[in-house]
Amino acid sequence: MIISPCISICKTNPSTGYCYGCGRTNDEKKIWKLENTTDQWKRKNIEMTKKRLTGWQLKSFEESYTYKINNGISLFKKSLKNE
Repeated sequence: MIISPCISICKTNPSTGYCYGCGRTNDEKKIWKLENTTDQWKRKNIEMTKKRLTGWQLKSFEESYTYKINNGISLFKKSLKNE
């Protein structure tokens, strides 16, 4: 099972149509939720969306997504729980 790349920073850049947190489009987010979406498509989508992110944004995504994979929660949600 491939974990969703959502890192709970869900705002879309109006110029590009990409999410500031994960780099996906709204259509890609919908495809992730479909029952018949394959793991192969999800892996390819993660690689494609990472290419849309650069600098601190890519570093932040990778750190939070890795944390989510290992702990079941994004760093953003973890910080909200600790407040």
